[in-house]
Amino acid sequence: MVVYIDLIFLANLLIDGVLIWLAGWLVKMKVTWWRLLLSALVGALYVVMMFVPELSFLYTFLIKFGLSLLMLLIAFGYRSLQSYLRVLGAFYIINFAAAGGIVGIHYLLQSSGDLWNGILFTATGGQAFRLKIAFWFVLAALPLVLMLFKLVQSSRQRRERLETYIGEVYVEIEGVGVTCTGLLDTGNRLSDPLTHIPVMVMEASLWEEHLPASWKGRLNRTGADRLLLETDGQSFAWQDRLRLVPYRGVNRGSAFMLALKPDLVRITLGGESFSSRRALIGLDGGALSGDGAYRAVIHPDLAEPSKTEAAAVSCSI
Repeated sequence: MVVYIDLIFLANLLIDGVLIWLAGWLVKMKVTWWRLLLSALVGALYVVMMFVPELSFLYTFLIKFGLSLLMLLIAFGYRSLQSYLRVLGAFYIINFAAAGGIVGIHYLLQSSGDLWNGILFTATGGQAFRLKIAFWFVLAALPLVLMLFKLVQSSRQRRERLETYIGEVYVEIEGVGVTCTGLLDTGNRLSDPLTHIPVMVMEASLWEEHLPASWKGRLNRTGADRLLLETDGQSFAWQDRLRLVPYRGVNRGSAFMLALKPDLVRITLGGESFSSRRALIGLDGGALSGDGAYRAVIHPDLAEPSKTEAAAVSCSI
């Protein structure tokens, strides 16, 4: 059997470098290129030592664990015990995820004959399974496993960041209450230009049962001003609550949005509740979120205690 030590060294150098970089990315700790290279170099040299019979004593649990501590110390330094333990945990999580992913892919690609050939029967009647994974298979599968791991983690982190701005929205109009999930948009400054009342956008489908049947499917295709004119002379209970709010969309010119004047808007966000009667509900004919994570866009003024309290006082007066 021919063993190409140089290829094994380079492959482990690359693998160790990627694993260390991913561990830093996971805990949001930057690592300089020379520290990353030096740390990966230590790990790759350790693998090469396995081909020296006199150094077989180095392949024990304590030596392996100590080497991982040294590699992380070289890569990230020692800032505090907490940060060091965080990156150590991330490093082993990524290693276990990579190893498990490679074994899983290998198992999926095996035929029933390969599985039976790997089963061994011991003298006591027990069973064992011999798993042989080719070196080139590891090199081919590892980038795929690590890429999937990074995509899943990135998606989870984006979701967690989004959830800090997601709350529950309750809107009431003449005894009709609608509840949905809303996203707080800190850059949203849409308001009625005359009264400066903030506008919270909601999907029109939430109010579909209470809107004119002729509006269904037309809010995004037909101008809001035209729809408003069509309601003249028709029986619509909330006719006097309709408003036209001018706005400028992305890559679009000025347009109008149909809005309703509610009796009450209550926002529950981050364990706090904000109520206001000074708001407008803009109606959007489409879906505000492709994955349905939220169905309303909350105006930031409706989630500020000072402004919601001031609105409540002005209404009571």
